[in-house]
Amino acid sequence: QVQLVESGGGLVQAGGSLRLSCASTARTFSAYDMGWFRQAPGKERDFVAAITWRGSTTYYTDSVKGRFAISRDNAKKTVYLQMNSLKPEDTAVYYCAADRYGRASSSSDAYDYWGQGTQVTVSS
Repeated sequence: QVQLVESGGGLVQAGGSLRLSCASTARTFSAYDMGWFRQAPGKERDFVAAITWRGSTTYYTDSVKGRFAISRDNAKKTVYLQMNSLKPEDTAVYYCAADRYGRASSSSDAYDYWGQGTQVTVSS
């Protein structure tokens, strides 16, 4: 069973930055595409960013382009989400997810393993 553990969430003022981390126990972490999703209260879980297994290609939802950056360190079995210029509308629980089949999809259905989430709150 693959475990994903997110960390780095917290409370930050608008315009501030946070870096989320997601550590994996997967032996073959380097073979998984990874994604970040978020879920605000009363809303569906939405795609934020994804990165291919080699880290060569990244994808973002339009609302975070130019502000967020996804990266990974396969040696540390960790994926990161650097979040800059945060806005109150970025407030959500952030989840990382692993895709065994290399789809790097924006659909949550494509992901096989999920972390427990970390809360990000941006105050205005």
